[in-house]
Amino acid sequence: MVHAEMCDNWKYARLHEAIQKRAIAEMKHAEKLIDRILFLEGRPILSTLNKLYIGDEVPKMHENDHGAEEMAIRGYNESIRLAVEVGDNGTRDLLQSILKDEEDHIDWIEAQIDQIKQLGTQNYLVEQIY
Repeated sequence: MVHAEMCDNWKYARLHEAIQKRAIAEMKHAEKLIDRILFLEGRPILSTLNKLYIGDEVPKMHENDHGAEEMAIRGYNESIRLAVEVGDNGTRDLLQSILKDEEDHIDWIEAQIDQIKQLGTQNYLVEQIY
């Protein structure tokens, strides 16, 4: 969400909208995971979340977000493997739906990184103003 608000502050409306939409999807993922943990009578632990890396310019934002998505995808794949191993199909289904979203997120980020490489940062940013 910080990256979305930074883009809004810089008046990159297209980026603000896209990154904000992705951040909201991530919050919804967290809500679903918390609900599942509670359903399974567990206790969600949110005090040990991964460190956030905030980019000070748009290309660095995309690089940092790409790294976070890669880590999330690895984690969801491993969690799906464990859910299958213990026969928890409800958790497996939930994690697979979130994994699909994460793969869409990383695909979008990779497209942005490719556009920056092809167009150059300045031309890319001009396209983000609308």
